[in-house]
Amino acid sequence: MGSSSWRQVALGEILIQVFDEVRVDDNTPYKQVTVRLHGKGATLRHEVSGSEIKTKRQFHVRVGQLVYSRIDARYSAIAIIPNDLDGAIVSNDFPVFNIRTDLLEPAYLEYYVKTQIFQQDCAIESSGTTKRTRLKEEKLLQIEIPLPPLDEQRLIVARIRKLEQKLEQITILQEETNQAIYGILLGAYRRILANAPQHSMAEVAPLVRRTVKIVPDEEYPELGLRSWGKGTFHKPAIKGSKLNGKRLYKIEAGDLVFSNVFSWEGAVAVAKPEDDGRFGSHRFISRIVKPGIASAQFLYSHFMTEEGLQQLREASPGSAGRNRTLGLKALDAIQVPVPDFELQFWFDKIFQRVEALRQEQAEVRREADALLPAVLERAFRGEL
Repeated sequence: MGSSSWRQVALGEILIQVFDEVRVDDNTPYKQVTVRLHGKGATLRHEVSGSEIKTKRQFHVRVGQLVYSRIDARYSAIAIIPNDLDGAIVSNDFPVFNIRTDLLEPAYLEYYVKTQIFQQDCAIESSGTTKRTRLKEEKLLQIEIPLPPLDEQRLIVARIRKLEQKLEQITILQEETNQAIYGILLGAYRRILANAPQHSMAEVAPLVRRTVKIVPDEEYPELGLRSWGKGTFHKPAIKGSKLNGKRLYKIEAGDLVFSNVFSWEGAVAVAKPEDDGRFGSHRFISRIVKPGIASAQFLYSHFMTEEGLQQLREASPGSAGRNRTLGLKALDAIQVPVPDFELQFWFDKIFQRVEALRQEQAEVRREADALLPAVLERAFRGEL
C-alpha cells in the first residue's frame, strides 16, 4: 500500500458541526455522555432526571456522530457515538459533528485520533490557562489529517482491528495464566499451613525504627508502597530543608514494610535490594523478621490472602481512606501462622518462580502495549 493517492485534508472538509438543541425538562430522564481520554470512546456518564441537570441547554447526539471534549481534546478525548448512546445529551463543552462518510470511514478517524501526532496538533491548537486549556471548534477543523481513498481507509481499519484482536487474545491468555499460577501459589501456601502454630507479629517480626538525623542540604530518596500487593516504587529525592520537620526512617532490603494508612487495602511489601537505603515517613512501618523463625516473603504472602487482609482491616479502625490507620500495637497483636522454617523456605522458592513468571508476562504486556501505537504511526504514513 502506498501513499501516492493520499492527500492532507483539514477536518473541516469532512466534519460538519450540528446543534441539535434540547431544553431539559425536569420530569424527563436523560442519558448523559462523557468522552474518555486516549481515544477510548464515548460512554454513559449518568442517567438522571432532568431536575438534576443544572444547565438546561443541552444537545442531543446521534449514533455515528463525532463528539469531543474541548478541555481534553489534547488527550484524544474524541469519539464516535455508539448505538447505545443514540439520543443521549451533552453539554456545550462537547461539540458534535456529522461525518461525511462519502469521504471518511469513521473508524479510520477513531484510530487516527489515538496517534501522537494528532494529540500534538490538538495541544498546539488548544488555548487557555494550564488547567482550563480548550480546543475550540474552529481550531479543531483546521487540523489536517492524511486521507487515503475510502477502500484504503477500510483496509487500514481491518488490519488494525486484526492486530487488536490478537492483543486482546494475549491479554486473555495472560489473565488465565496469572489465575493458574497464583492458584498454584495459594495451594502451596495452604499445604504448609497444616498444624502450623500461631505467633504474634511482635514475636516473629518486631518493629524497627532507624531514625534519620535530617541535614538541610542533603537529599533523601523516599520509598512508596502500592496497594493490593503491587510492590514498592521510588519517589523523587527531597531536600532536608523541604521536609519542614517531617520525620524520616531508613528502610533496608528485606524489611517487611506496611503503609499505616493503606495496609487495609494491601499496601504491604518486602523491600527489594534496590530499595535499600531509601526513606519512609512515620506512616511506613518497617518490621525485621527474626531469622530462622519466619520468612519476610512468607509473611507478606500471608497478608495478601483474604484472611491476612481481613486481619489488617480489623487492625485499621476508622472510615475509608486516610482516616483508617493501622495501629502499631494492633499490628503487634496480629496472630500469623508460622510453619516449620524449612517449609517456608520451600514456599519462598515457589514464590520466586511465580514472581519471575509474572515479570516475564509484564514485559510481554509492555511490548504488546507499545506495538499498537507503533502500528498506528506506520498505518497513517501509508506503510502498513
